[in-house]
Amino acid sequence: MNATAAPTFGRLITAMVTPFDTDGKLDLAAAKRLAAYLVDVQHNDALVINGTTGEAPTTSDAEKAAIVKAVAEEVGDRAKVIAGVGTPDTAHSVELARQGADAGADGLLIVTPYYSLPPQDAIEAHMKTVASATDLPCILYDIPHRTGRPIETETLLHLAAHPGIIGVKDAKKDLAASARVIAETGLQYYAGDDAYTLPVLSIGGVGVVGTSTHFTGAATAFMIEAFLAGRLSEAIEQNQRLLPVYTGVFATQGCMLVKAGLKHRGIDVGPVRAPLLDASPAQAAAFAALLDAI
Repeated sequence: MNATAAPTFGRLITAMVTPFDTDGKLDLAAAKRLAAYLVDVQHNDALVINGTTGEAPTTSDAEKAAIVKAVAEEVGDRAKVIAGVGTPDTAHSVELARQGADAGADGLLIVTPYYSLPPQDAIEAHMKTVASATDLPCILYDIPHRTGRPIETETLLHLAAHPGIIGVKDAKKDLAASARVIAETGLQYYAGDDAYTLPVLSIGGVGVVGTSTHFTGAATAFMIEAFLAGRLSEAIEQNQRLLPVYTGVFATQGCMLVKAGLKHRGIDVGPVRAPLLDASPAQAAAFAALLDAI
């Protein structure tokens, strides 16, 4: 895809945290408030719901459907909603894909099946099966340090032929491999690691699915706009300014620090669920200092 053409889901996407109340139950009112903030204040074009940062491994299928529906109702036509449907079980992912479509999602995010370490032909079959379960456009999530398996280049080239697969959230950190897939397919490539946003744009990518973009969204949108407009020095300067937050949000598990950072900013989205623990006072203070610095 030509990087200057309008991507299906826009350029700035945040993988939204899932708010819980003090009893650890899903807080849909807080989810709607956060979604509105991310769209109206942080300039997100789309939101991923039920991703890793959304603590999807600890939420039930019913909770997943409820938060997709609530966010879709809240953002309306102001932004797209992408439902994460990643599981290690193809049949379960198909169920979540259909559930997400019924709940009002505009697209799906499909992660490589994890733990069982399927070979490449099995990964390809899984992705095609889930992508064929609905008519929604799908983004593949390539994050081998979490799943244990990369989506290899040849597999991605095969998957690009599927009409429902339109993009990749790229957290593989192999820019040469990604550049080849971008060059040989029409897949829309999003940085899956905040600090790789500018490098991915430089090889023909279209944007980012971010974590720190809960806080850096508007500033990151400016960086992307500057790059696409040819204002390279502005884009580089903005990247350097934001880099401490891009990397600092992963000083421990990302959603732990996002929730701590949102609380620091006066947006209470509650605790994380076990097995995660809330950020320690020292972790929260260190990240708050990075946020205050920008």
